[in-house]
Amino acid sequence: MKKNDDTFFFARLFVPRTLQISPYSAKEKRCYSFFLAVPRTKYVLGMGIDMRFVIVTGMSGAGRSSVMRILEDDGYFCVDNLPVSLLPTFVQLTEDSSEQIERVALGLDIRGGHNSLREAASALQKLKDGGYTLEILFLEASTQVIVKRYKETRRMHPLARGGRMDSAIESERQLLMELKRQADYIIDTTKLLIRDLKQEIDRIFVADENFCNFYLTFVSFGFKYGIPSDADLVFDVRFLPNPFYIDALKPLTGNDGEVYDYVMGSEKAVKFQEKLKDMLDFLIPNYIVEGKTQLVIAIGCTGGKHRSVTLTNAMYNEFENTEYGCKKEHRDIEKDRLRNICRSQEK
Repeated sequence: MKKNDDTFFFARLFVPRTLQISPYSAKEKRCYSFFLAVPRTKYVLGMGIDMRFVIVTGMSGAGRSSVMRILEDDGYFCVDNLPVSLLPTFVQLTEDSSEQIERVALGLDIRGGHNSLREAASALQKLKDGGYTLEILFLEASTQVIVKRYKETRRMHPLARGGRMDSAIESERQLLMELKRQADYIIDTTKLLIRDLKQEIDRIFVADENFCNFYLTFVSFGFKYGIPSDADLVFDVRFLPNPFYIDALKPLTGNDGEVYDYVMGSEKAVKFQEKLKDMLDFLIPNYIVEGKTQLVIAIGCTGGKHRSVTLTNAMYNEFENTEYGCKKEHRDIEKDRLRNICRSQEK
């Protein structure tokens, strides 16, 4: 249906609210949103204004404040740590505002207390049942990483109160289970840098791309520097032709076209890429069914500079434009060069 179709505007303005935003399943919601020609939005009746209302919640230390700043930069009207009792009033005020507020982000966290979190889950469900479309973004991270982040900032976890921080984090995780269950998007920030998180947020809430709660990380490494401790799958590509023994290629890396062409010019490299792609295409959907949200694939050669970098780039290119979040990292690409510099300085 075209946007300039008169029937579209009639449906947009006069379809009863209860019909517009009933709590359908995810699949049905997409179909119904397509009928209205704008996905995941709420229409303010009589005004013709599209409003996107996002609830940002999750574990303390998982990046909620960073996400709120990102959304604010993206043009969202942001309010943080609003008391849950005021949530229905706030939603109604934004709807009735004389200003055309089209994007709203509301931060909810543990600072409101234990009862506040329980009330939040109930209040959000009531708003949905009452005809409001709310998108819930839930941020989580591993306990180890959250502890590390708190120590770096020298702040105390809201539930710690002089006790052990890891126990407080696990208590919070249990308290947030109901909110997590209601979430439309779940992002695990354990291995994400701020720029990676911003990329994911912009994909969902700015570019409006489809979201899949699964993140792929391809890491190149050198076996002489050790296998990455967080790797889920490890692949050894030392069987491929080594550019190290080609004088013109030795100082270059897998990021250089000459090295890439040399390595991928091998039939074995092409076959390996095809088989690894095949295996991941099989594994990823099964991992998702089991509830896994991240997969770290480590590809190693001797020094982590040529072959592993080339294959990591090749695999990243295979998955970069899929529905999964995807990033690459070359852990050891500069280590040989830096080590040589140190040795020359010692002499």
